[in-house]
Amino acid sequence: MDIDITLPILTQVQTSVLSDRKRFNVLDCGRRWGKSVLAGYLLSHYVIKKHPVAYFAPTYKLLEGTYKELLVALSPVIRKKHDNQFIELITGGIIEFWSLENPLAGRSRKYKLAIVDEAAFNRNLWQSWTEAIRPTLTDLKGSAWFMSTPKGKNDFYKLWMRGQTGEPDWMSWQMPTISNPHIDASEIEAARRDLPELAFKQEYLAEFNDNVANPFGLEYIRICTGQMSNEPAVCFGIDLAKSFDWTVIIGLDRFGVVSYFERFQRPWNETKEIISRLPKGALKIDSTGVGDPITEDIQRVRSDVHSFKYTQTSKQQLMEGLAAAIHQRRVIFPEGTIKAELESFEYQMTGTGVKYTAPVGLHDDCVNALALAWSMYVQDNGGQVKYSFL
Repeated sequence: MDIDITLPILTQVQTSVLSDRKRFNVLDCGRRWGKSVLAGYLLSHYVIKKHPVAYFAPTYKLLEGTYKELLVALSPVIRKKHDNQFIELITGGIIEFWSLENPLAGRSRKYKLAIVDEAAFNRNLWQSWTEAIRPTLTDLKGSAWFMSTPKGKNDFYKLWMRGQTGEPDWMSWQMPTISNPHIDASEIEAARRDLPELAFKQEYLAEFNDNVANPFGLEYIRICTGQMSNEPAVCFGIDLAKSFDWTVIIGLDRFGVVSYFERFQRPWNETKEIISRLPKGALKIDSTGVGDPITEDIQRVRSDVHSFKYTQTSKQQLMEGLAAAIHQRRVIFPEGTIKAELESFEYQMTGTGVKYTAPVGLHDDCVNALALAWSMYVQDNGGQVKYSFL
């Protein structure tokens, strides 16, 4: 009995990638290039031919979309399935789905094809490849694909370079978003205007860059590291504690040098008292959520208090302002916690834009306070210093 299966339609560029493939393939591509379509095509092609294949992703949440798409595409020939774990066909072929939250996932299996999606975002990609995935390809002389948008020069870059240096059995490509004919070029140009330069180069041009996830740049951070000032602060940025975080107060002197720094965890009444007694100078306080009533209380006793509410857009603008100041060496901060938080800070691409935050388990209170202080220090029109001295 003949059963019709509709596989994804590939673009000319995707077809050319397949024609040039080798046993081990690394596809570095911009966002919306179509790597998930290509992954679905390959998995379907192999499993229909009765082969066991595997699909790996950094988390179960990230593999869910591909699982559902294959469930629809292969529905006429599915014998058994289990949510986000496997799809078995009447042909005997099977697709197994693995989260690399366990870096040794898939170990002891036998596969004809293994695809690692969002490979750059697997923290232990090299370990997963060498200790788990590669051995699963031995019995059936299987092939592998690593597909991802880049994220700095990590293990994904290391594998990508194997295809660039002429290593036998390895092939790699760098495919910007614009090479997908279904993406409107005007959308890409809009993203170029909206995103930080390094973010655009990584997410849309598929460029590998050192420390690209850090919006400030480690070398710029190093250059802006210096002694705390002994001059009085002319303005303050204040990030209020939330959950396990810290309240941080940072003051800048008239030259943009950090001259005041406090970091503490105290009850709200003590926090309000400390802020209310700060030396004369304009305050900009994060008034998001629990910070709103705190800021209102402080405004009742001080007239120089400005509130700032975080949204994804407002935080992006705030951090881009701080990044510009650091790149131009207009702000100076000391060694220690402030510098450490700046170095670990990163952006993450989301479906609605860029999210600036600290990595899981780390803090960004000092970064927020410094950004608020700098925002208070400069005017919007041209970034001229707000304070004049006779």
